[in-house]
Amino acid sequence: MSISNDLMELTEDAITKHYTAAAALLEGFDHTPRIAKGKETAGAERSSGMGTRRRFRSTTPGLVTKSSARPEGVQLMARIEASDNDDPLVSPVQATVLQTLRRAIAIGQAAGEQFAETTALSGMKRDNLARGLQGEKQTQFGGLLTAEALITAHVFANALSFLLASHAGETTVEIGEVEEVLTDNAPLALHGALWELDQDLAAFADTEDKIVPTCLAFAEQLMEKLALRAQNTPSVAPFTAAAYRVEADDLTINGFTPARRGKGASLTMSFKKPNEVVGNHIAKYQAMKLAKMVMAYDFDRKLNPFAELGGFIFTFMGDGKPGTGKTTLIQMMAGMINDYCKVADYPFRYQNLSTDNIDSYQGKSGQNAKAFINNVIDPNVIGFGTIDDIDQLAGKRGDRQSSAGQLEITAVLMESFAGANTVVRGNCTFGMFSNYPENVDDALRQRAGARFLVDGPQTREDYIDILSLLMGKNHDIPVGDHELFSAQEIKKAVAASFEGHSRPHEPGLMNVFDRVHEQVGGLDTIAKLGTYLKGIQEADPRFTGRAIKNITDAVKVRAMDFELPDEWMEDPALFMHRDYDTKLAMISDLRQPITVDMVVQEINRYADSEFRYADKSDEVAIENAVRDMGRMEEAKRRYLETKQ
Repeated sequence: MSISNDLMELTEDAITKHYTAAAALLEGFDHTPRIAKGKETAGAERSSGMGTRRRFRSTTPGLVTKSSARPEGVQLMARIEASDNDDPLVSPVQATVLQTLRRAIAIGQAAGEQFAETTALSGMKRDNLARGLQGEKQTQFGGLLTAEALITAHVFANALSFLLASHAGETTVEIGEVEEVLTDNAPLALHGALWELDQDLAAFADTEDKIVPTCLAFAEQLMEKLALRAQNTPSVAPFTAAAYRVEADDLTINGFTPARRGKGASLTMSFKKPNEVVGNHIAKYQAMKLAKMVMAYDFDRKLNPFAELGGFIFTFMGDGKPGTGKTTLIQMMAGMINDYCKVADYPFRYQNLSTDNIDSYQGKSGQNAKAFINNVIDPNVIGFGTIDDIDQLAGKRGDRQSSAGQLEITAVLMESFAGANTVVRGNCTFGMFSNYPENVDDALRQRAGARFLVDGPQTREDYIDILSLLMGKNHDIPVGDHELFSAQEIKKAVAASFEGHSRPHEPGLMNVFDRVHEQVGGLDTIAKLGTYLKGIQEADPRFTGRAIKNITDAVKVRAMDFELPDEWMEDPALFMHRDYDTKLAMISDLRQPITVDMVVQEINRYADSEFRYADKSDEVAIENAVRDMGRMEEAKRRYLETKQ
């Protein structure tokens, strides 16, 4: 994979020259803790070092085997090797962790060194050794040393987490907060971090299967602590302004943001086939299209042709009454993307943001939401992120019942879905689902570029189909006068559904539609369509420029009103593994022109949803007000009774 033009290369030579020093740190060094206290270990001494070492230790190729460090110093190599009841041979897991630690330390040192060379720090170090620094230069020197320490330690933890991710199993470890975070200079920062890791391994890695999860938990905690420190350290700006690439490890270092291994977690959800989704014709059709659209993503160009052509759905909202099929739609779409990725041998990552991510600690809910976003938008994977019951998860600004954690999540989602730094590459999509979309913050809801009305079965045929589907085959009841699933023929059903939006459905919007028709006649020009949009805005002030953008994006999607052929998804050589320009040309050939009917239908679809949300929201507010008034009247009555 070629390095993108916007990434700076961290060369292999720059990394491997630090191997000897990194291995020496693993072999042994002295460190007296300045902030933290040693952790109590189960069945072992407190760890300032090792009480005993194995009688015989095989050498790991490339690692230093001699050290001048005192026996009571920090000896990570001996610590890790002693995790298997003193087996004289190094196990594959132990060797992997040691090699990974050496690699991660060297990457961290290389990143710190590159920072020093691209700033004034290298020169200041030489001047300080030769004749010392005074006044303002001494202050600047201290700030740059702190920045180098933060960068070196964070890149070490980032690389450790990234490189060990593929070795993670089912076991997890909770290590608590990392305390020995030292930022005087880079060597001291690494000493403090490795001392803390040694403490954690002594306390928690009592068996070999806990070595990797302990290291991963330590790396996550250390990155979080260092990222918070970096927010108040302006000297790190040269590092955060650039992105670095370690090509051999497929690792991208982007400031103090944790890198994520380009692989997907194994999914355990129950996937659904499209024929198992009854009704919801437009929602099902758009979900099927989107599942294929995302597979056009080009991993070399880091871009999807659909995103360039303007027909990609980055965010969508599915709303409907309880039990109408939102979860089934998620299972269908995730299953389709998962199957396509298996064919193409692409990494797929699905993640759901749930109420478990709301935390009572200030800032933690926002961090959880940001981690969710970063996991899904990772340009090295095909991603699908869902936010089920978003009305419960994301707070509505101005609502006194919204918690601080909910409002943090709202802020993160708004910034991530349509913020100044939002980049739509086309490798992922986010679906927000709710039974009560009127309770979702207006600005967040309008960041949903597409609307999927998940209204469940509607017709007699739909109800016959869903009854037959859910009954299964363990019965002899005849079907009767009905052709099963013929009404679910997707193209026929979708055409009828789109046609049904030639006129609005909501009473408030119908009034606007009829009034504009009386004024200007048929909506067959841009001017007349604009008059209709202005009429909608006068009826609902929340119908802003963002709404127009969402409508035009939906129209562009309609111009892509085709499904990529199934054979393209079955044989990756036909489409998915073609180069970017070829995929772009193949998609362009399938486009169709935009028509007036498309524009009118998409305006009505979007505006119908907004009017539906507004009507529900107003009705809920009225019901709450009536309930409050009733309570007040009852309170007054009881109060007067007590006075008599």
